[in-house]
Amino acid sequence: MRAKISYALTAAVLVFYFVLVGSRGVMLIQSGTLLTVTFGVAVLILPVIGVWFLWKNTQFVRRANALAAELDAEGGLPVDELRRTPGGRVDRDSADEVFARRKTETEAAPGDWRTWFRLAVAYHDARDTPRARKAMQRAIALHDGKPVRTA
Repeated sequence: MRAKISYALTAAVLVFYFVLVGSRGVMLIQSGTLLTVTFGVAVLILPVIGVWFLWKNTQFVRRANALAAELDAEGGLPVDELRRTPGGRVDRDSADEVFARRKTETEAAPGDWRTWFRLAVAYHDARDTPRARKAMQRAIALHDGKPVRTA
């Protein structure tokens, strides 16, 4: 729940920022000189890119959460079996062991979105965020029946 509140708060701050920057871009365009119009257009591009990025991230999170709920209903969510350091952080060797099992599971059933979801969790636990995101994107695509590119 804390993560959802944090995400919503961050998104709200970003939207406020985009509106603020966008209004400045409009003001620059309204000035009417070649230089200010050029800067105004450049300034307006930033909020457009930011809104697009925020929208794509929100869609990704919603789809990943939907998969988690479906997997939970099936009883297939990965169990947290990781050892922790005294400070509460995940033990790297423990994460590597679980990752190896999840990778083998995914290689045995590459067309199953569930194995890709669990692999994404293992990547995340191993602090490999880019690969975790790619594995989750693949799980989402497989779940939705979309063609998946092999890399």
